[in-house]
Amino acid sequence: MILTRHEIQRLIAEKQLIFTPKLDPWQNQPHAVDLRLGTTFYVPKIWKMSENGREIITVDVTQANEHYERLELRPGQYFELAPGESIIASSLERVEMHAKNLMGVLYPRSSVNRKGLSVDLTGIIDAHYAGNLMIPLSNRTQSQIIRILPGERICQVVFETLSSPLSRQEALQHGAATAKYAESTKNELISKPDSQKELDFLRKGDFLGLKGEE
Repeated sequence: MILTRHEIQRLIAEKQLIFTPKLDPWQNQPHAVDLRLGTTFYVPKIWKMSENGREIITVDVTQANEHYERLELRPGQYFELAPGESIIASSLERVEMHAKNLMGVLYPRSSVNRKGLSVDLTGIIDAHYAGNLMIPLSNRTQSQIIRILPGERICQVVFETLSSPLSRQEALQHGAATAKYAESTKNELISKPDSQKELDFLRKGDFLGLKGEE
């Protein structure tokens, strides 16, 4: 069941759902909550210096991704995305989900998409999640520079109830590993690798071992 404004406000009043900083009147939608853009941005680095010289950075999904430069803007400053550029931003709000039967789904705002800015979200906010949220942004235009402002409403979250409640321990169990992004702050939103055991199977191409069929 998708929650309406009334149920969302009730959960906030009961501290089963907490936003820090608190929501303002512009963020309350009939059956969603708009989230605001934070001041922390991650910009991909394309090269590095090594003992071999200048190397182009290769993104390896089996390694910790350290190819981002973190930028912190002051309120009132803006961020410009070049044509074709993709970055990661933080939500302004920290979200805490304390209700045992509550999850959230992130969606772009259509008004943001009309600017040519792609908010690449199909993300899930797990039950019991607490932390800031990662917002991938891309300038999909060929020649247009897109200026974004920290504090602007950038995406929306729709809250849904689960068919049965989950304990915090159950919610943090993702497959055979523990959730990677639980308790994330705005300074910890770069991509994190999956479990070492799973990655070892991938590196070896051992799909039978991955499936537990050896």
